[in-house]
Amino acid sequence: MARTSKKKQTQPDKPSGEKAYIENAGLVIEEKIVDTLEKNFMPYAMSVIISRALPEIDGFKPSHRKLLYTMYQMNLLGQTRTKSANVVGQTMRLNPHGEGAIYETMVRMARGNEALLHPYVDSKGNFGKAYSRDMAYAASRYTEVKLDAFAAELFKDIDKDTVDFVPNYDNTTKEPVLLPTTFPAVLVNSNFGLAVSMASSVCPFNLKEVCDTTIALIKNPDHNALETLKGPDFPGGGYILYDEKELDKIYRTGRGSVTVRARYQYDKENNCIEITEIPYSTTIEAIMDKIAELVKGGRVREISYMRDETDLNGLKIALDLKRGTDPDKLMQKLYKITPLQDNYSCNFNILIAGMPRVMGVYEIVQEWTAFRSECVRRRVYFDLQKKKERLHLLQGLQRILLDIDKAVKIVRETQEERDVVPNLMIGFGIDEVQAEYVAEIKLRHLNREYILKRTGEIEQLQKDIDEMEGILDDPGKIKAIIVSELKEVGEKFGKPRKSLFYYADEDESGEEEDEIADYPVHLFVTQEGYFKKITPQSLRMSSEQKLKEGDILRVQYDVSNKWEILCFTDQQQVYKARVSDFDECKASTMGDYLPAKLGFDEGEQLLQTLVFQKYEGNVVYFFENGKAARVPLKSFETKTKRRKLSGAYTVKSRPVGIYLEGEAGDYVMRSTDGRMLIVYSGDISVKQARDTIGVNVMSLKKNQTLSQAYPLTQEAREKILDIRRYRPKTLPSPGALLRETDDFTQLSL
Repeated sequence: MARTSKKKQTQPDKPSGEKAYIENAGLVIEEKIVDTLEKNFMPYAMSVIISRALPEIDGFKPSHRKLLYTMYQMNLLGQTRTKSANVVGQTMRLNPHGEGAIYETMVRMARGNEALLHPYVDSKGNFGKAYSRDMAYAASRYTEVKLDAFAAELFKDIDKDTVDFVPNYDNTTKEPVLLPTTFPAVLVNSNFGLAVSMASSVCPFNLKEVCDTTIALIKNPDHNALETLKGPDFPGGGYILYDEKELDKIYRTGRGSVTVRARYQYDKENNCIEITEIPYSTTIEAIMDKIAELVKGGRVREISYMRDETDLNGLKIALDLKRGTDPDKLMQKLYKITPLQDNYSCNFNILIAGMPRVMGVYEIVQEWTAFRSECVRRRVYFDLQKKKERLHLLQGLQRILLDIDKAVKIVRETQEERDVVPNLMIGFGIDEVQAEYVAEIKLRHLNREYILKRTGEIEQLQKDIDEMEGILDDPGKIKAIIVSELKEVGEKFGKPRKSLFYYADEDESGEEEDEIADYPVHLFVTQEGYFKKITPQSLRMSSEQKLKEGDILRVQYDVSNKWEILCFTDQQQVYKARVSDFDECKASTMGDYLPAKLGFDEGEQLLQTLVFQKYEGNVVYFFENGKAARVPLKSFETKTKRRKLSGAYTVKSRPVGIYLEGEAGDYVMRSTDGRMLIVYSGDISVKQARDTIGVNVMSLKKNQTLSQAYPLTQEAREKILDIRRYRPKTLPSPGALLRETDDFTQLSL
C-alpha cells in the first residue's frame, strides 16, 4: 500500500541575484505508507509515551514536574501566593504549551479542586471540583497559588546534585529529569495517562500506609503488603468493596479493578437520602442524569424529587423519597444501576529509565527504593565533597597559625600582587587553593581568636567525612536514612483514611423482582450474536430489522422485562443475564453484541439463547454423537448473582440442539446419512449434573453424525405422511431414511 504526496526538495543556495527554485515542485511522488508511518507516526508515538502521557518513578508526568519546579524556582514554597497567570507564564520557559493546558494541569494539583489525596498546590480562589463536570474553574488571572508545605518533600536537597538536570527546549535554562521525592509519590496521588497504544491508571493510596509498607518491604522483601497497605484511598472517600484476592492481584501485577460505592445518610425527619461521597471515577451530573433517566423510564419509582445541594461545606445530592420507601433497599438498587457504584480500573504502567513497564506495588516500591537510594548517595557524596573542600581550606589556614607575622611579612614584602599567592605557597608549603583562601582573609581576621575558631572545625569535619564515607560504603546505612525520612514524612503529613471498606454479603440481592419494571418486550437474537430488546410500541412504528451483512435472525421471543436469559457458548460455558439488563432499542439499530455485553472469552461463539421466567422445567441437549440429555433448569440457578458458569454441558461431543422444555414433547433428530428419528423427550431420563454425557438415542453409522435436532412443531408434523415410520420402539434407534414427501427444513444450531 502506498500513499502519494507532493515532495519538495530544497537545493543549495544560489548565488545572489538568481531565483531560488525547488526540485520536483508540484510533482506527485509515490511513497510507501509504512515509510510514512515510520518517519512521522512512530516518533510522535514515542514522544507521547516517553515525554507526555506516562508518569515516571517520582510520580509525575513532565507537565507536572515542569510546573512544580517552576513554582519552586519562584520561591513559592513560603507564605506568599502569586497570581496563577504569573506561574503559567513562567512555566512556559520549560513547557512550551498553551496557557490553557498548563493552567489545567495546575488546577488538578490544587487543593481547591480536590482531585488529589495530598495536593501539591495551595490555592486561593475558584478551582472547580473534580467531582463536578459543570463546576468550572476561574481564569488564571483571578486565582492565586503557592506550593503546599507537603511539596517541600518533592524538592528536598534538589540543589545537592541528587538528580540529573537537562537543558530546556531552547537551551536557556536547566530542569530536573526527576524530582528527588522522599516518599513514593507515584502511589500516593492518582495518575491517569492515555498514550499511543498504551495507557496508565494509578489509583491513590494512603500516605501513612504507603510509608509503612515501603519501610516494611525495605526491611523484609517478603513482607505481605496487604498487612500494611489496606487498599486504595480515594480523595472523594466512599466505600471500597474489600476483595483481598483482587487487591493481591493488583499489588503483584499492577492490573485489576476496585469497586467503589457512594456514602449516604438517611434524614428520617424529611424522608430524604443525602449522598455525601461518590466514586472517584464519576461526577454529580453523571449520577443525577442517570437517576433522572431511570425515573423517567419507570425503573425507579421511589424518588419524588432530586436536587444538588453541594455548597461550601462539600458535596451533597438529596433524594426525596415517596412515603413507605425503604431507603437502604433503594440505595442497593441504585448501586446496581447507576454510577453511585463504579469500578476503578488499575493499570500501573510507569516509565522506568525511559521504558514503560506495568508493575505491581511490590515492584514499584523496589524501583522507587533503588531510585531514592541513588538520590541519597548523591546527596551524601555532594556534602562529602563540600566538607572535604572546607577541610582542605582550614588545613591551610591552620598553617598560618604557626606564624601569622610571617604571613603578613610575605604579603608586605611582595612587590607585585600576582606574586602574593605563589609566595604564600612557598612560605608555608600549601597549595594554590589554600594560599588563595589565606590571601583573601580580611585584615581584621588576622588575629589568633579568629584563626583558632576556624581551625577548631577541623576535628568535627574529619568526623563528618569519616561518617559520610562509611555511609557511601554501606548500602544498609543508605536504606536506614530512607527509612528515617519515610517515618518523618508519615508522621508529619499522614492523614486518616478517607475511603472505608465494606464486605459484600453473598446473599445480598441487587434488584428484587418487584423492583424491576414489568412490561412486554420482543427479543430478537441473530446468528452472529446480536441481541435486540424492543417494546411493542416501537416495533409497531418500525418493524424492519437492521442486520449486519450476511447475518440472519435466529430466534424471537415475546416475553416480559422481568424474564431471565441463558446464553450457551461453544466453550461449554453459559452466561446469565436478565432482560432488564439490556437497554431498549429500535429495530433500525444493530442492538447489543452479546459476546461484548456479557464478556465472552476470546474466540468464544454463541450457540443458543434460552429465555424463561422461572427456574422451572428442563434443558434438553442433543449432541453430534447421537446422545441426548435432560438437565433441570434449576441446576443453573445460583445464590449469588454470578454471570458466568462453566461446565454448562459435556465436553465429549458438540451440541447440535439446546432447547428449554416446560413439558416433555417430541423432537426431530436428523443424521448426515439422511435418516430421521422422532423421539419423545420423556423417554430421556433427567440427570442433575449439567455436564452429563446423556444417553444414546440415535444409533449412527461409522463416520456419520447427528446434523440437526429441533422440536417437532405442528406445521412439521403435517408434512410427515407416516409419522410412525420415524418413531422408534426402543432406544437407541438408527431411525428411518427420510422420504422425499416428508422432507422439510428447520433452523437449528
